Amino acid sequence: MSLIKDKIDPEKLPQHVAIIMDGNGRWAKSRGEERTFGHKNAIDAVRNAINACNEVHIPYLTLYTFSSENWNRPEEEVSTLMNLLTETLLLEAEEIFTKGLRLHVIGNVDKLSSLVRDQLMHVIDLTKDNTKGNLILAISYGSQEEILNAVKKIGNDVKEGKIEVEDINEQLFENYLYTKNIPPVDLLIRTSGEVRISNFLLWQIAYAELQFLDILWPDFTKDVFFQCIVNYQNKERRYGLTGEQIKIQ
Repeated sequence: MSLIKDKIDPEKLPQHVAIIMDGNGRWAKSRGEERTFGHKNAIDAVRNAINACNEVHIPYLTLYTFSSENWNRPEEEVSTLMNLLTETLLLEAEEIFTKGLRLHVIGNVDKLSSLVRDQLMHVIDLTKDNTKGNLILAISYGSQEEILNAVKKIGNDVKEGKIEVEDINEQLFENYLYTKNIPPVDLLIRTSGEVRISNFLLWQIAYAELQFLDILWPDFTKDVFFQCIVNYQNKERRYGLTGEQIKIQ
């Protein structure tokens, strides 16, 4: 039993945790290996995040798996990442199903190969009736592209008379995002020591707590995740109000 996990208040859990999984390349280079070695050894960290989230019953976990900008990386690395994604889905599909998790994918999946898309659709269909949690993979994802696509779709619907300009508000806008029906992010975690968002869920993290960790992603453990939850619970979330107003509520 984790002593850190025991400190978590089950009444104050975030509903949605998102993770920028960074540092695979540096982890590999520090061991005299190629970047791809780091990606292959990151799978255990992914399992740790999923299992930790599942253990404390956090209903939504989003993992930044492959960004829209990652397509610009060396061809060999992109190919390795795509092959690794397919292999991991094949190996982990049953485990995801057994845990009662439902898989979702957000991003421009049209850029993915038919093999990767087919495997993703297989696991999505396999887990569609699961209700114990939601695992969201952000693949070929870029938040600016997501927001621009939403604006274009809204513009078309206004042009076609489906909605009026006066109808546009935050709730309507969110219905045009990839994350429709997924709650906003409460806690964003980034590994590797970098302090930036990297075009990830820019709309959805408007009031999220941000935690930047010095560890590299392959070293991410369940206890690291649990400590992030404890840190989150020690923060007062104000949503623009004062501390006094929060206490009255």
